Amino acid sequence: MATNTQKPRVVIVGGGFGGLELAKKLKDKPVEVLMLDRHNYHTFQPLLYQVATGALEAETIAFPLRRIFQNQKNFAFSLTEVLKINTEKNTLDTTIGEIPYDYLVLATGADTNFFGNKQLEHFSMGMKSVPEAMNIRSMILQSFEAALTEKDALEKEELMTFVVVGGGPTGVELAGALAEFRNHILEKDYPKLDDCDMRVFVVEGKSSVLGVMSEKASAKAQKYLQEMGVVIYNDVHVQSFDGELLTIDDGRVLRTRNVLWAAGVVGQFPEGINPENIVKGRRIQTDEINKVKGYNNIFAIGDVAAVVTTDRPNGHPGVAQVALQQGKHLAKNLVAIIEGKETIPFRYNDQGSMATVGRNKAVADIGKLRLAGFFAWLIWCFVHVFSLLGNQNKITVFLTWVGRYFTYNSPSRLIIRPFSRESMTENTAAK
Repeated sequence: MATNTQKPRVVIVGGGFGGLELAKKLKDKPVEVLMLDRHNYHTFQPLLYQVATGALEAETIAFPLRRIFQNQKNFAFSLTEVLKINTEKNTLDTTIGEIPYDYLVLATGADTNFFGNKQLEHFSMGMKSVPEAMNIRSMILQSFEAALTEKDALEKEELMTFVVVGGGPTGVELAGALAEFRNHILEKDYPKLDDCDMRVFVVEGKSSVLGVMSEKASAKAQKYLQEMGVVIYNDVHVQSFDGELLTIDDGRVLRTRNVLWAAGVVGQFPEGINPENIVKGRRIQTDEINKVKGYNNIFAIGDVAAVVTTDRPNGHPGVAQVALQQGKHLAKNLVAIIEGKETIPFRYNDQGSMATVGRNKAVADIGKLRLAGFFAWLIWCFVHVFSLLGNQNKITVFLTWVGRYFTYNSPSRLIIRPFSRESMTENTAAK
């Protein structure tokens, strides 16, 4: 794919929060912007768990990338997978051919981290994409359908037991949604199943859930989950899972078919970057303007980047606000580099953290404020609705949530495509 103008070409790999913000801020700047992604839509990942648990349709948290930039003259998009970075000649090998760049920005995000355990990767369910969330939804619903006719008590126990590995925001929200399903939906949809037979566990390696938030938020979230009937195992790790038996390192064994993995992420990016620049969590180490060390024209932002400083030896947290702020800031620095001006180091402005556990139950750390309960839940709802792309998505999600608030019902408990381990493996390889 050749460059059609004399302007420098900025190639952005990834249409997540950071990539979108960077491309938007380069509008009307003296550059040609080309975005590459294996999907033609942006995914609002904070609400993936609601797709996975049948609370929202997948379309409500996805938005076409081309539609976002319809009025941006210096923008183009190509649906492709980047296979390799050829740093010596400033090109990318992709599934649609070789693509040249003047400046390359890796905004490829992160994938589920199974810590090299292939057995866990095969039998557990990660949730970093729309296809994975839809697989989880099918798995959950198919488990209930199978439990209806299962005669063997142990087999039924496995089908009705759900284990969430990881007690961070994603794990807490998944466990809360599953608990609400058991407490308010199971009896209506599956009256022949006893809700007491459905068990929800959280397995967390730290001493409490939501360890990244304040002690008050962590304690409140744990209390909410336990009041909803979720069993929490702290200070333990999963040793193995063979599809039926999950073994924990303290000797406990859980019979289950349903393991949802939310225990960490690992950076994903094409080959070609010097291995010396790869740090913990398979993130790419950059300097304070997000330039990859050792390269003059390659940058990384968002979850895949690690801006390692004395203040932040492990880099910034893998949250949307970091990616958004880095995308916005890098746009200014790219223009400064092109125009021969001085660049400005990136400084992260932490705007707070929040997580929801269920209806009227959420926690929020905003500055020095520590909120919990109904007010925190309202803030969480407001922030997430208005962060969605597209007015139609905002309205649809809002109305769906209003309906669910009073009825706990949604139109999304559908098995669109039956789940199987084979389809999960194929989708994981293609995502």
